[in-house]
This record gives sequence, structure tokens and C-alpha cells, in this order.
Amino acid sequence: MSDTPHSASEFTDPPPSPVPFSGLTRLDHVGIACRDLDASIAFYRSTYGFEVAHEEVNEEQGVREAMLRINGTDDGGATYLQLLEPVREDSPVAKFLERNGEGVHHIAFGTADVAGSATGVGEHGVRVLDSRPRAGTAGSRIVFLHPKDCGGVLTELVQSRTGSGDRV
Repeated sequence: MSDTPHSASEFTDPPPSPVPFSGLTRLDHVGIACRDLDASIAFYRSTYGFEVAHEEVNEEQGVREAMLRINGTDDGGATYLQLLEPVREDSPVAKFLERNGEGVHHIAFGTADVAGSATGVGEHGVRVLDSRPRAGTAGSRIVFLHPKDCGGVLTELVQSRTGSGDRV
């Protein structure tokens, strides 16, 4: 790795992909596994001024979660931190915490058509872990992509309940 500073020209848009795919519109959220949701909320509130936009228990995924809004975008969407505390020992987040401790669990990209985006990604050799979209936070529809096919990162595709791009 070079210690040479990067020039601005290195950060320009990449050339068009020979096989464009997408439907993905933005980074929707970063999921963070935590042992104590209330303490994590207090940290992000006191350190960064982030407030809870939505909180719920997702029994299917075995988590208590909070979405902290970071910013809004011109398309009406927003970016969030999703804090995830397991509510049972057999949940994926509990298993993650046991193996890795607290920290980044997954990233999520927003899309207006989660099923179509999952199909598009799948056509590029990425394993889609959900056979069809399932319920996510605040009535959204989600699918997960296999981390081994995504550079070691568990990746979620999410379609908001409203279709406007905003999650809550």
C-alpha cells in the first residue's frame, strides 16, 4: 500500500459496467449488533445527536431494534443506523455477538423493487438467502445476500413500505 496521497481524479465516477445491474438507489442503513440497545441508543444520541426514528421488536429475526436517522436525501430517502439487540439466544444476531462481539453486522441498500433487485444480483452469481422478500423494519420488504459472495459482508436489500425510499 502506498503512502502517496490520492488525487481527486482517482475518485471520479468509474467507467460504465459492461453489464449494468441495479435498482439500488442508496445506502439505506448499517446494522450494528449490540448487547444493550438502550445503552447504544444513549451513546449515539450523546455522541452524535442521532435520535430514534423507529423502534420495534422483530420476533421472526429475534431482535429488538432501533433505527436512528442520520440524514435525508433529495429522493425522499434517508440513511440510518440500525441497532440490533438479540431477544433470544438462537437469533442470528445473538450468534454474531457470540462469535464477533459488538460491531457492524450488515449493510443494506435501498431499492424500489426488492424482488427485482434480488433477481438482478442473483443473475451475477450472488446467492440470495431468502427465496422471496420477507418482512423487515417498519413494514419494509427485505432479502439478504450471502456474505461469501459479497466480499465477506452480509448484505441486505430493502424496499420501504411506502415506496418513497424513506423507511419510517
